[in-house]
Amino acid sequence: MRHLNYNHLYYFWAVAREGSIAKASEVLHLTPQTISGQLKVLEDSVGEPLFQRVGRGLALTDAGYLVNQYADEIFSLGAELTERVKSHQPGMPASLQVGVVNSIAKLIGYRILKPVINMKEGVRVVCREGDLESLLGELAVHRLDVVLSDRPIPAGLNVRAYSHPLGESEISFFAHESIADRYRDNFPASLADAPLLMPLARSSLRRSLDEWLDRNNLNPVIAAEFEDSALMKAFAQGGLGPFPAPTAISAEIQAMYQVRQIGVASGVRESYYAISPERKLKHPAILEITRLARDDLFS
Repeated sequence: MRHLNYNHLYYFWAVAREGSIAKASEVLHLTPQTISGQLKVLEDSVGEPLFQRVGRGLALTDAGYLVNQYADEIFSLGAELTERVKSHQPGMPASLQVGVVNSIAKLIGYRILKPVINMKEGVRVVCREGDLESLLGELAVHRLDVVLSDRPIPAGLNVRAYSHPLGESEISFFAHESIADRYRDNFPASLADAPLLMPLARSSLRRSLDEWLDRNNLNPVIAAEFEDSALMKAFAQGGLGPFPAPTAISAEIQAMYQVRQIGVASGVRESYYAISPERKLKHPAILEITRLARDDLFS
């Protein structure tokens, strides 16, 4: 397929959304014969059928699914372009593509990104979650504008990007309000026989917490380990045991999960970074979240 005819692709996209040529013809105000002819030209260009008949309707083939995915992105971007030009604010990107490392507390990600939602320019935030290495791969091919991480770019990783520190937070332990008093008294010694809910052993926060427990001569039972911090808090909400979380979001955690702060893990801190392809940040939304994270959230 040397040259893509976007009219043909648009007709295909309409049929895929509507499920039949007849319904698409009503939406597009064209005859079914015209749409059928244009689809045939597109299929000849692709070299494979894009639809197969199922009952009275049409279903996408494997090739059709692939083409439809690209069509979704192409025409969504076209709609964004139209809205951006109409808004008379062409200098501000229409969306901010963000990768959030899955070890970061969801509430930390929310607090960092919240200022973008409130920007008067109306930037749309698109969040993707994953491990740092896979998100940096997406950043390298410009599918992401920024990655929020709890560690800087690993040494030796061949990616052209820069780690911009946002700040750091102490780590506290929390427990459901029904058992909080039991562990608040004589903290941290009270954790010696506690069924702790902890991050996965491979995470940097878990390593720091294990070292802290060793320094305090504590050998608690690890009742469960979690990659997802929100799932860990859900378990804690059921009164299953104490768990660690950033002190910077203590108020939100206590309000949302009916837990209470029982003590600070002295010396344990978690750092946060905005990783960007730019050595000097230029994207207005990234500049805003960086400024407010440093001046407010982690001040």
